[in-house]
Amino acid sequence: MAELLSADSRKQALGGIPGWTETQGRDAIRKTFVFKDFNEAFGFMTRAALVAEKMDHHPEWRNVYKTVEVVLSTHDSGGVTGLDIELAAAMNAIAKLTPA
Repeated sequence: MAELLSADSRKQALGGIPGWTETQGRDAIRKTFVFKDFNEAFGFMTRAALVAEKMDHHPEWRNVYKTVEVVLSTHDSGGVTGLDIELAAAMNAIAKLTPA
């Protein structure tokens, strides 16, 4: 089981992954990605899904047209762990590769 991040560790980690914020009311982080159109949003989700599957760490997400809302939390651990930070950073990198 992955270890929960302390408040200080989480704050420091979030500083290194632009756009990610703490989720109000639960131990999770979130970000909304906006793309040019549905095709780009779906392409992002497909690439992110491959990374998530390889990590065996799966996001909560919602897609409406060109917008993808992502929430990350390690359910087995009951909150935010290094796995969430790693997947968030990977998603940011994937989004940069997706034409906007």
